[in-house]
Amino acid sequence: MYDYKSIHVGKDLFRAKKHEEDIVIINEITKVEFPLSLKAYGDGPLQLSTDSDQKMFPFLETQGVDITDHKQIEAIFKSREFVDFSVINVMPLIYDEKKQRCNIMIFDHEKARTATCRIVYVGENQRFDVGTNNVISGKGRAHPIFMFIDARGNYICEVRYGGASANALQRGLWTHTKNAVSYFDTLTNGWIDYSHNHTLVKLFSLALNSSEQGHKLANEILQKDIDRLKTL
Repeated sequence: MYDYKSIHVGKDLFRAKKHEEDIVIINEITKVEFPLSLKAYGDGPLQLSTDSDQKMFPFLETQGVDITDHKQIEAIFKSREFVDFSVINVMPLIYDEKKQRCNIMIFDHEKARTATCRIVYVGENQRFDVGTNNVISGKGRAHPIFMFIDARGNYICEVRYGGASANALQRGLWTHTKNAVSYFDTLTNGWIDYSHNHTLVKLFSLALNSSEQGHKLANEILQKDIDRLKTL
């Protein structure tokens, strides 16, 4: 992106699990910096936060199994247990391998927070029935969740089981790119085709087998093309 640069900081600073960010993005004009967590997921479930302190799910257990009171929901979002909900800096690359396309989608946490009208507990061997908007028993989840739902009964996101035995897939704040599509903004204006670009593949292969002098000449040509694109 023009006028921005990024620095990889994950391995150096954040592998102690106190933070989840992988890079810091810097606006080269304003000098504003902000951390960002990069993720690559298929078109489906997407983890927004690992909830490494395991605080969100246990807190919701104290609030009830079917929460519909607006003031109570607001209080939940304002609680210290949910402070991370309002500072989600996740930029996921969502890919569809079968159709060879991808999409960079940002979860709109402010819209999700405003739209939440119900928080419902879905236990083991249960599922949320969209037709009746009720939790029903039968073949369902292996681990419990709290599901966040809007006024139309649409899925927004979920908080997964966060017990001591929970792994990364069973814990944290999750959403679903297909089921919650209206709560995402796309940075790529929709899906981008990533079928084989043979010209780009050849460029990489030539770069791997050429000298630093050749790299410098190629960089000059590429920079001129970028400058040309900026004027369009």
